[in-house]
Amino acid sequence: MRNGMRIMDVDRHVMEPIGMWREYLPVTMRDQAPQLMSVAPFGETLASRLERLGEHALLRTPDVLGVAGKPLMRDVTEVAYIETGLIAARRRPLLSAAETPQGQLAEMEATGVDVAVMLPTFAPFLVYDDSIGAELSRAYARAYNRWLVDMCSFAPTKLVGAALLSRHDPGAMVQDLEQALRDGLRAVVLRPNPVCGRTLGDAAYHPFFAACEHNSVTVLLHEGTHTRVPTAGADRFASHFAQHACSHPMEMMMALLALIEGGILERYASLRVGFLEAGCGWLPYWLWRLDAIEYAQLSAEVRGRVVRRPSEYFQRQCWIAMEPTEAMLDHVALELGPSRIVFGTDFPHLDHAADIVDEALAQDARIGTEALRTILWSSPSSLMGLAPD
Repeated sequence: MRNGMRIMDVDRHVMEPIGMWREYLPVTMRDQAPQLMSVAPFGETLASRLERLGEHALLRTPDVLGVAGKPLMRDVTEVAYIETGLIAARRRPLLSAAETPQGQLAEMEATGVDVAVMLPTFAPFLVYDDSIGAELSRAYARAYNRWLVDMCSFAPTKLVGAALLSRHDPGAMVQDLEQALRDGLRAVVLRPNPVCGRTLGDAAYHPFFAACEHNSVTVLLHEGTHTRVPTAGADRFASHFAQHACSHPMEMMMALLALIEGGILERYASLRVGFLEAGCGWLPYWLWRLDAIEYAQLSAEVRGRVVRRPSEYFQRQCWIAMEPTEAMLDHVALELGPSRIVFGTDFPHLDHAADIVDEALAQDARIGTEALRTILWSSPSSLMGLAPD
């Protein structure tokens, strides 16, 4: 507890040790375990490197994770690898802490986080790859989930595991969900992107969402730039700078639309969905547009599966994660109410400040102490289906 407030971090990441893949994958698939690989051209001359990379030429290109000579992340420039490698070097202790339950708990204690929902880092790049088959995608997800169960069992009241599920074979998702629940995981995390040509609103996912509703399982959506599935911005920008700017908010906007337009939120009225790491400032505009323009003028096209204003669906069963310093936070808290806003640190990832909990606590003067208390504890408790006290 910090400043008299309990804190639930709904977006905290593990860093999967490389060695765990060979340990948890089936023996027959261990040749598909990721390994470190070089992305720098072999034997390149300094002159060529200078011409190609300019001021970055004298900096080492870090090795990256890959499978069979293919990097996990798609279309990352070598300069981006160098820049992120420099940031990672400065945050090495935090990245290492995220590999173990002891490290996670020590960092939670130091920053005042009481309960954390544990999400993956590398595993989604393996699972969400349109170029591989369903069997391998599911094997990656299962291996990760088994490892996560072991991690969270160290402190099950503090570390809440979210199962990563493959979407390659919608017909197998209920089976995979039930296995994860038997193992002790208490939520699921999915990419918001289309996978194998299906958006989240596709009718093929109805049995899965029905099972989530029946079992009171929270669905968390979390984007990741450079995944090998269709991603907003990837078709028109080459830089990590631009792709990262587009992918997180724009994929979340379209995921919310897919769940509404496809009738998922109408059909499964008790389903709980969290939209993570995309900020919340876009949401009032998006809901206004969907309400005042699309639903008001074009709802006849989707009659039967969209029977109320999109904002009503969101207020009934959706939550969104805020960024403490984003410009529109106070407006969103006023417009939507703090009970639909949650907080996540994104620990230990490089694109969020290490003192993000301090940044969040500093917002009490901006949005009010009670609103902040709701965002940090009671609202995420509702999202996760947990008793707030």
